[in-house]
Amino acid sequence: MNRQLHVSIIGKSEIIREGLRRILIDQNFVVDAAGAQSGSIDLVRSDLVIVDAHDVDEGIETCRHIREASSTTRIVLMIDQYRLEDVGKAFASGSVDGYLVKAISCEPLAGALRLVAMGERVLPSEVADSLIHSVPQIIWNEGQVGTSGVPLSSREIEILRCLMDGDPNKIISRRLNIADATVKVHIKAILRKLRVQNRTQAAIWAASRGFNLSRPKELARPLASPDCRSEEMQAAE
Repeated sequence: MNRQLHVSIIGKSEIIREGLRRILIDQNFVVDAAGAQSGSIDLVRSDLVIVDAHDVDEGIETCRHIREASSTTRIVLMIDQYRLEDVGKAFASGSVDGYLVKAISCEPLAGALRLVAMGERVLPSEVADSLIHSVPQIIWNEGQVGTSGVPLSSREIEILRCLMDGDPNKIISRRLNIADATVKVHIKAILRKLRVQNRTQAAIWAASRGFNLSRPKELARPLASPDCRSEEMQAAE
């Protein structure tokens, strides 16, 4: 989009309106108008309207009035603080094309406005962080490993936890009170089911899929003898 974009600013704070006006002019936008209420501004020429609001619900209501007055005008809501639920509420209203937090710096603001003017929807960068942290952890129970559907027995899950701790076979056998040979059999089965080559890859596979490291009390790490602590980790044969 080569031509200058025409922008109107709506917000109760004169200081914020004036600050936005100067920033946008410096970023090569044309500011058609700035006012406290949408009814006081002619939206016909504006490609984009920025609604500055302290309260999300009030801001959404202002955006609704603008949408009713001009269905083709793109609308960006600017809010003081970020809350993921507020972002969802704003876009669910059908009246918001962009949602930005006022902490945004000048150049990213200009870029975001241009994207909205081209028909894109713009969200705060904090949304990405929220999504990362809200991805549900994979559940490991009842013989299933998470959403991948890889079946591991309860004993294999216990051993996989030990592999993530870096335990050698002797420590695993003492912890679970099973023979070394049995540990090797279980590790072979784990590697086969997870389709990995060695115990290190199995541990990485589990960690990358949100495996819960917490272990039942009965699996608490015992004090290892010096020879066990110094034993080199051995691959399952």
